Amino acid sequence: MQKARPLVASNERIYAIGDIHGRLDLLLELLEKIAADGHEKTDGRRARIVFLGDYIDRGEDPKGVLDLLARMAEFHSENLIFLRGNHEEALDTFLAAPREGRDWLDFGAQQTLASFGVAPPRGRVGSFELFRIRSELGSALQPYRGFLAGLRNGFRSGDVVFSHAGLDPSRAWDQQPARALLWSHPGVLRDNPVPGLRVVHGHFDEAAPVCKPGRICVDTGAYYSNRLTAVRLDDEDAFLVAGSGLS
Repeated sequence: MQKARPLVASNERIYAIGDIHGRLDLLLELLEKIAADGHEKTDGRRARIVFLGDYIDRGEDPKGVLDLLARMAEFHSENLIFLRGNHEEALDTFLAAPREGRDWLDFGAQQTLASFGVAPPRGRVGSFELFRIRSELGSALQPYRGFLAGLRNGFRSGDVVFSHAGLDPSRAWDQQPARALLWSHPGVLRDNPVPGLRVVHGHFDEAAPVCKPGRICVDTGAYYSNRLTAVRLDDEDAFLVAGSGLS
């Protein structure tokens, strides 16, 4: 007899959105599709949206994304779950300790700096430049610090767990290290990494969403693919996609 697939809580309908990376245009389109999809449902479930992190970097409008998400968090916080991605973690590290966190400047930060009106590094990236950028960006990000500080590392509904980058399959859900949830662990890419649970994550971009018995990945590389994806989870799985898919 086939074992039942892990499901979200019976009174909830979850929409999980993959890595946004500054694509405000796609996010707005996807939110409209989620709203339209939800209006068609009449079963009384509570609809919630889980954002899987990586809101900034790489795409052209990180500031616009944070503007929208911070407003949504302020007015609709009970039905919205905002998770932290490794890019938000890297930004936090840079702001706290620019020398130790300077690697953030090398994987997508240029678009975030430009979006907030901060000049990119000038010439050799020494201490002066690092601290100049930290000072200017820190000031520009001040209105968003409450939102960024409130990001969660993970969320669970029923037997489905959500994080940016998966988890460490050798540890219980309530004992997961932040490193595994934000940066991942090699074991999560199995089809069924944690028997009895289903893991929904982003981080590992693919041309199409990955849907396995124990794992779903909805990172479809929005910043370069022009395609942002969400999965709807209730008694079934369904994918909603914004964008043309043309790069």
